[in-house]
Amino acid sequence: MQRRKFIKKASLISIGLGIANKAYSKNYKKTNSLYNNITPLVIATWDVKNATKKAWKIIQNNQSSLDAVEQGCMIEEANENGQSVGKGGLPDRNGNVTLDACIMNSKGDCGSVVFLKNIKHAISLARKVMEDTPHVMLAGIGAEEFAYSIGFKKENLLTKASKKTWENWKKTSKYKPVINIENHDTIGMLAIDNNGNISGGCTTSGLAYKMSGRVGDSPIIGSGLYVDNEIGGAVATGLGEEVVKTVGSFLIVELMRQGHSPQKACEIAISRIVTKSDYKNFQVGYIALNKQGDTGCYSIQKGFSMTLCQSNNNVNIKSDSYTT
Repeated sequence: MQRRKFIKKASLISIGLGIANKAYSKNYKKTNSLYNNITPLVIATWDVKNATKKAWKIIQNNQSSLDAVEQGCMIEEANENGQSVGKGGLPDRNGNVTLDACIMNSKGDCGSVVFLKNIKHAISLARKVMEDTPHVMLAGIGAEEFAYSIGFKKENLLTKASKKTWENWKKTSKYKPVINIENHDTIGMLAIDNNGNISGGCTTSGLAYKMSGRVGDSPIIGSGLYVDNEIGGAVATGLGEEVVKTVGSFLIVELMRQGHSPQKACEIAISRIVTKSDYKNFQVGYIALNKQGDTGCYSIQKGFSMTLCQSNNNVNIKSDSYTT
């Protein structure tokens, strides 16, 4: 009943006060007073200015938002110091780095890879699944074999640093999700190009020391990422199991379809998780944008942030959160 009352109240506030209602968070106001209704733009989860800078350059070259999110995500996949995306990602409990990724274009086409080994740029392979196969998702050895067949190179993704961290973990083998691990986790990216078209991508090495075969929300269309070019897009980060339970990114886009701002939609989506779980021990964060170029970000725990790049301004914005 409490959840229903919250959503009903939120809906009435939005209807009564319009898009710019006073329920918006302080960081949302600050961000959108600088950048709203100006397209194109790029946003991404966490502090990933190198990634958003790359994506912005692609858009400046008049390439598509799809090209922008792919090449932006590739920057972090190649960052061996990140330990949560691509090469250098922390392994599962057996010592294997396995990657998940998905991508979605402005036409509603999408591609995904899950439980992928030995291929650094999972986001690029997800795009190939979308464009070059009749499928949406490829998994495990099938995804890896497809990668080799189209020219991707096999590469050991377990760096010395990540191996050492894993070996230290094995001394106790205790497993517990860590809130805001490295302030990085998954990278999710959304972009609007010069033609006003929206695309999104999401890539991760998943939870550190997960069970072999575990797949989170990041490669699941509708959970980790969703784009509707008529409305906007959303992407998630944090504990994927909780995002999947509420189909978070799809929910946010549908809330925007109903007239909510990106910020309010993110806040309502977080409330869905909070009312259904023991939320104090994990993190989930969302970012979103709409067709007009308004953006939003919100999380359960403090410490989450969004990077926004637009008009040569590349800034990291601290997210407001449910807990303080």
